[in-house]
Amino acid sequence: MPNQTVSDLLGAIERTGPLIAEHAADAEATRRLSRTVHQAMYDAGLFAMLAPKAYGGLELRPTDCLRVWEAVARIDAAAAWNLVMNQAIAAYSALLPPEGIVKLYAAGRPTVAGALHPPGKAVRVDGGWRITGQVPFGSGCDHAQWLVLPAQEEGADAPFGAFLRRESATILDTWHTLGMRGTGSADFAVTDLFVPDHLTVPVAPLRNPPPGFEGPLVRVWPWSGIVGEAIVSVGVAAAAIDAAVHLCKTKTPAYQGTALRDQQLAQFLMGKARARVEASRDTVNRAAEFAYEEVERSGALLSPEAKIRLQLAVSFAAEACAEAVRLVNDAVGTSSIRTGQPFERHR
Repeated sequence: MPNQTVSDLLGAIERTGPLIAEHAADAEATRRLSRTVHQAMYDAGLFAMLAPKAYGGLELRPTDCLRVWEAVARIDAAAAWNLVMNQAIAAYSALLPPEGIVKLYAAGRPTVAGALHPPGKAVRVDGGWRITGQVPFGSGCDHAQWLVLPAQEEGADAPFGAFLRRESATILDTWHTLGMRGTGSADFAVTDLFVPDHLTVPVAPLRNPPPGFEGPLVRVWPWSGIVGEAIVSVGVAAAAIDAAVHLCKTKTPAYQGTALRDQQLAQFLMGKARARVEASRDTVNRAAEFAYEEVERSGALLSPEAKIRLQLAVSFAAEACAEAVRLVNDAVGTSSIRTGQPFERHR
């Protein structure tokens, strides 16, 4: 699906949206995304947005990715979170040597889960490393094709990343939370696992991209994924506002004779909430476009100015969208705590 456009992807989300929504409650109950939903998003090409065109990906501009990720987040935050994480971490493969890249992409666009802290123990052996370690927050690790974890040799100055097939690790039942339950962000561990040199990467900026990874999108990494985290917050808050608007049209609060739609306070709160979501979306998009245009123009890595702007944008969006959801809860009253309503999931 290398010729898909953003419109094609948004159309695919519209078609798969009912399936994603149908399995959202199951994801909350089982604490991991439904395999059916993960596969449907993969088949629709949604995991190809950050992959290089040379390896069958779409290599989209970050602002295009943000539109697609937000559309999924409006349906189910867990699905959107996995969609962002498992392709953003896959983009880390640009630091692999050519042999490793070929192996990673041999079966098509890979999905990768992982984290970069804390590092496991690495022992040097012929042709690679023996690694023992455990990392938390492996979002989507149950369905990802590959995992990446950090490891460090005793006495070394810095860790490195190690790519491994998902079946090589043990996924631990550690993801017991109130929020983000459906993301499946469990720990995974390996014991004395051999990882060849060609599947290891430095934890460092990409300075000499391999063939197929020369485009500006690679030089924006890891911020291409970090802005994705922020846009999930935007999608969640936007969905909460949509649900609240629908409720306000029909609800008259207990002990009151005036419908919510006719109450000035409800209008005031909803207006403030929407303003925060709109500001968050615009701020993240402008920062992402500024960063992309900078590396596209310069051919270099991101400047400190662009990184600071991105960090400020994602931090602002997370805080403003959390405030927007609190305003929604204030407007809808006790409807926000009832499981028959959607609001308790927009947190």
